[in-house]
Amino acid sequence: MNVATTIMDSSVVLGSTILEPHNDLEFESHEAAYAFYKEYAKSAGFGTAKLSSRRSRASKEFIDAKFSCIRYGNKQQSDDAINPRPSPKIGCKASMHVKRRQDGKWYVYSFVKEHNHELLPAQAHFFRSHRSSDPLSNDVRMRRRKNSTAVSKLFSAYQNVDCLENFMKHQHDKGRSLVLEAGHAQLLLELFMRMQEENPKFFYAVDLNEEHRLRNVFWVDAKGLEDFPYFSDVVSFDTTYFTSKYKIPLVLFIGVNHHIQPILLGCALIADETIYTFAWLLQTWLIAMGERVPQVILSDQNEAIKAAVAAVLPGTRHCFCLWHVLEKIPKQLEFLSTWHDSFMEKFNKCIYKSWTEEQFEKRWSKLVDRFNLRDVEWVQSLYDDRTCWVPIFMRDISFAGLSTSSRSESLNSLFDNYVQVDTSLREFIERYRVILEDRHEEEAKANFDAWHETPELKSPSPFEKQMLLVYTHEIYKKFQIEVLGAAACHLKKENDGMTTTYSVKDFENNQNYMVEWNTSNSDIYCSCHLFEYKGYLCRHAIVVLQMSGVFSIPPKYILQRWTNAAMSRHPIGEKLEEVQSKIRRFNDLCRRAIILGEEGSLSQESYYIALGAISEALQQCANLNNSVENGTRPDALATHVVCNVEQEYQSIITSNSKVPDPKMNTGNKAGRTVAAGRSLGSAENSEGNKGKVPQLEAVTGKDGFQQMEPTDLRSHNVMPMQFHSMVPVQALFHNVSSTPYHTAASTHLHENRLSR
Repeated sequence: MNVATTIMDSSVVLGSTILEPHNDLEFESHEAAYAFYKEYAKSAGFGTAKLSSRRSRASKEFIDAKFSCIRYGNKQQSDDAINPRPSPKIGCKASMHVKRRQDGKWYVYSFVKEHNHELLPAQAHFFRSHRSSDPLSNDVRMRRRKNSTAVSKLFSAYQNVDCLENFMKHQHDKGRSLVLEAGHAQLLLELFMRMQEENPKFFYAVDLNEEHRLRNVFWVDAKGLEDFPYFSDVVSFDTTYFTSKYKIPLVLFIGVNHHIQPILLGCALIADETIYTFAWLLQTWLIAMGERVPQVILSDQNEAIKAAVAAVLPGTRHCFCLWHVLEKIPKQLEFLSTWHDSFMEKFNKCIYKSWTEEQFEKRWSKLVDRFNLRDVEWVQSLYDDRTCWVPIFMRDISFAGLSTSSRSESLNSLFDNYVQVDTSLREFIERYRVILEDRHEEEAKANFDAWHETPELKSPSPFEKQMLLVYTHEIYKKFQIEVLGAAACHLKKENDGMTTTYSVKDFENNQNYMVEWNTSNSDIYCSCHLFEYKGYLCRHAIVVLQMSGVFSIPPKYILQRWTNAAMSRHPIGEKLEEVQSKIRRFNDLCRRAIILGEEGSLSQESYYIALGAISEALQQCANLNNSVENGTRPDALATHVVCNVEQEYQSIITSNSKVPDPKMNTGNKAGRTVAAGRSLGSAENSEGNKGKVPQLEAVTGKDGFQQMEPTDLRSHNVMPMQFHSMVPVQALFHNVSSTPYHTAASTHLHENRLSR
């Protein structure tokens, strides 16, 4: 078939479809050819790179250029590389080769369409080659509006508000109200109403005083509600913007996800710092979170917050952020300014280098006597609350990086980019959507990167290899630093017994640390407190394990919240092999679910087919898992389905065949080739790999499912665990005047109640 020759400038678009490269295309320049290939790649779902170009020896002009998929070729890694960068290359052959004619026009000399990996059209904007290429189409707000879907959830009624009256110690407390500029309350209400139209899965509550004026407001978006069950171990209750006299009385509930990114678990505007206000706020937040309480809540050292937490969250460990405590020292002990450096040296030694509670008590006593601080009320309050902030008293908890020694290092400080001292409520309302969108976009980017690349091993350490498929990229990179840092540590046994104590010299920072190792129950503790504050073992503990003949991290020191299984509803269990097997199964199912979603969305009929299949499969899996958990025998249907699937996978593996693209003619020889981005099975290795890059091989595990070897993720674009599509910004508020308020507590509360 003859196709008319077309001269291209920067791209070829027929309607909304990007034209596929073919031999008859011509371009004005090789830059125009590359621009066209980038547009094609973006629509197809892969990143691009300029592979090579060649100039004429005579004219010195470009005469030849080749562009390719970023996964083209094999990674080349020198043996002496100090900090090797992750490489996406897995032997993909997809490319476009262009040459220059005598008349100056460029034409397609050759084009290879097929890829050996999954294509990601929905996430193409994350590829480096496509970033900022089209500001309008890259705008996350536009994408999220297009992908918006209505979701709903029944919230339990807010019942027990009468107890809040117990905190109304003063009559004037009832009359306090938010200080807002004219029209700002209406702006806030309009924001909430607009957002609820976009997504009704939102919880909000308002507190009115006896004059029916706004006193406190709380709201949380749907993403916060979805994230909390998985990251409810530690929450920061940040009142910095209120206590520092910012223009808006803002309070934030902040958590941290498995990528070490802050997540917004709730916002509030409050009128005062009374126990009533904090109790109302905490109780309302607790209701929004489905009565699930956090394990640890971090806050400033504040008596009203302390009383409210004790009353509303009695089962939660209340701790103070270290940076809150340290930040107050210059102001509270201003009279010690001359001796500040000397005091801080002794103070830090007392806090950070007390290996036992008895040692802390002795050093604290000497500290207050030396600087004559016995009668200083704030210093006494610190001592009274020592179990809430001194590391030696908190060996049994982890802060997931939320408690640091300075505000600038804290994840809370990331919100300082959006809220300044003079930020008005109007400006905050405008920025609130941006805050949510930025948080969602960063998480989606981290999920994308985890799906697209596998971190490099930087040492032969068994600890590093053990955690390769377990930790998320961000935690794994930090853990790698500790593994490598163990080489700079020298240990000395101090005493032996059931619990052995080691003195570990860290030559990198020239410090000595004490490590306790109990072989009977695999308990290990280091005085550097890295595990308590960050949630992964330090180099000092690693070198002790290594020298003790233990070459794997004890399961109790692998926090699920830092793993690729962080958002799994089942605990990771004791055996790491089972964790890795579960991750591989989850990865494979997620990838197949995306392909099913693409096919099922093409028509209403295919949508109903896919929806029915998912519903039936979900019910069968739930019944099967419940039967296993309860120790009963699975029903015959579930057993039959599992056997059929196992037989199917055995057949697939035996024949080494692939699932054909339903759009391709299976009778054609070309139909047996996997269509790019559409295969349900695994892609074959490229012949050009020559063993340089570990490739995926499908294996059948004891559970009968097709699984992936530990080196699989990079070559197959398999998701590390749960890949969140870019959901719409979550919605919030109903009209205050349209709903009744609770007269007994002078409290107005409202939840969305939508039938399923």
